[in-house]
Amino acid sequence: MKKVYTVSILGTGSRGAESYGRIMMAHSDMYKIVSICDISEVKVDKYQKLFNLDKNNCFTDENEFFKERRSDCLVLATMDEDHVRQCIKAFELGYDVLLEKPISPKLDELYALLEAQKKHNNKALVCHVLRYAPLFTKIKELLDNKVCGDLVMIDSIEQVCFWHQAHSFVRGNWRNSDETSPMILQKCCHDLDLLQYYANSKCDTISSIGSLRYFKKENQPAGAADRCTKCKFVDTCTFSAKRFYIGEWKKIGSVENGWPYNVITTKLPLTEENLYEAIDKGPYGRCVFACDNNVVDNQIVMMRFENGVNANLRMTAFTPGGGRIMKFYCTNGLIELLDAEEKIVVTKFYEEPETIDINLLLNEGGHNHGGGDAGIIDSFYKLLNGERMVGTSLESSIESHLMALKAEESRLENGKLLKVHE
Repeated sequence: MKKVYTVSILGTGSRGAESYGRIMMAHSDMYKIVSICDISEVKVDKYQKLFNLDKNNCFTDENEFFKERRSDCLVLATMDEDHVRQCIKAFELGYDVLLEKPISPKLDELYALLEAQKKHNNKALVCHVLRYAPLFTKIKELLDNKVCGDLVMIDSIEQVCFWHQAHSFVRGNWRNSDETSPMILQKCCHDLDLLQYYANSKCDTISSIGSLRYFKKENQPAGAADRCTKCKFVDTCTFSAKRFYIGEWKKIGSVENGWPYNVITTKLPLTEENLYEAIDKGPYGRCVFACDNNVVDNQIVMMRFENGVNANLRMTAFTPGGGRIMKFYCTNGLIELLDAEEKIVVTKFYEEPETIDINLLLNEGGHNHGGGDAGIIDSFYKLLNGERMVGTSLESSIESHLMALKAEESRLENGKLLKVHE
């Protein structure tokens, strides 16, 4: 009989509770959620009911929560600045931890956490979930098997998508690097993790340029209000909160619970009335040109790895849809990853292209992050069971964080070429 691990969740937002928590709840043969903690009483009440928890095991004060160990493992999905402090407390209590990315925007904290893990001998997995998605694991397999020869260069585009930028990085939790992390770390740590994973090498040098080009006060249309529901452009503006959170929600069938609509309100099931109330009164109804955001909306990073592989990453908010496009130029052909189309195209020189349909490889756990959310929950269970994991350990994850921090340093110095490992 399989061992069932008890789970606590610290941070019951769209990742901690809605993604990982719901997947764990669905796998009752592997996990049992027994405790939660969040600063929001409304969220604690919501997930206490959803997970059918004893109220005595539900907290709004992390100090109360950390007075004792409450389960075998902890899902830690709070804000970036809180991760290291809370994760060290968890290690001291003996928790094994599933840690939301990014770990921290501060280099000294990254190494402090790694030392704490070694001291207390805890298991930890960082949520670079794309490493666990079939689309991205298939690329690794193709590269390792040298299907198109040796890898020479990678060209990568992160299409954030116009509405996702507005939702998460202009109005949302990750809009301001003073409160969370720079965009290149928060959004693109997935990409940088994958690039060093595929290059199979540490990064040697890095340079970057980028800016907050559009989502700022001087681009606000004349006569626009600072809140969408009070604005004369509410039905025509590309970034109208009403047009997106209500209009697009209706287009997909007025779902009772779905991202990103379930982020702006804690009320479920979702209704037009609840969504309108959220944009009328909450942060997600602000004009995108009148927020306190400071993270970039476009950035380019150029990298050279120690083994000679070159790579670039282009991040842009200005695309109609999301999904990554990655091209792997090899000595005997080209491998193309087309995230939005859920396919890989392999073209060997002198041969016809071969298309791999990733839908045929998807896990039962759903399509979130291409199956990566379900994949990492499965991998975490294997780690807890003592299986050796070669995925996103703290140590391997620090490499991509270091790349991101150096890229941001370079951007702030107008693209200066920097050594990643001084």
